[in-house]
Amino acid sequence: MVEVLLAALILVCSSVSCGSAGGYTGLPALGGIYYYQYGGAYSGFSGADGERAQQLDQRFYLLKLPVARAAMAVAGCLLVFPCVLILVGVLRVPWHFPAWLLIESTLYVVIAVGTVPALYYFLHSLLSVYNSSVCKEREQLYQSKGYQGFWCSLHGAEIAAGLLGCLAAMAYLLSAGLAVRDYRTVHQQQQRPLQL
Repeated sequence: MVEVLLAALILVCSSVSCGSAGGYTGLPALGGIYYYQYGGAYSGFSGADGERAQQLDQRFYLLKLPVARAAMAVAGCLLVFPCVLILVGVLRVPWHFPAWLLIESTLYVVIAVGTVPALYYFLHSLLSVYNSSVCKEREQLYQSKGYQGFWCSLHGAEIAAGLLGCLAAMAYLLSAGLAVRDYRTVHQQQQRPLQL
């Protein structure tokens, strides 16, 4: 269940990185707190600046989209895998076919080892997006109008996805060890004669 929770959290955190389709709309136009925080109808951008902000937002979104989609796909697979293993356990497959636990342990190790290069790719790709000229120009444009929060650095959800990925790798290694232990236990119990 820990693996399901970690995978779900990774999925949520990586989906934040995807965000909306981009495009500057003028924050006060969104209403609510934005209307008051940014001074009513004043958006800070007019004419060419607003169009440039919208173009940069869309280009930045398109740069981040492949990384976010890949992260969500991996997290989705990591979410399905433990669910399948829970179903296999409910159906008592390990009791009838103890070698399944060794297969399960091998899959856990493969996933844990595969998580490391996946995390490297995720973070490296995001950093290359944040180091791009599009991001730098976007950051300068928003800062010139006094807007905060458009920095070219990893944000909290992306850092959390990386940390949760590390935790997931450790959880999978722990699960691999538990699967081997369970194999030994089941094998020993099946070797004992039935006691009535």
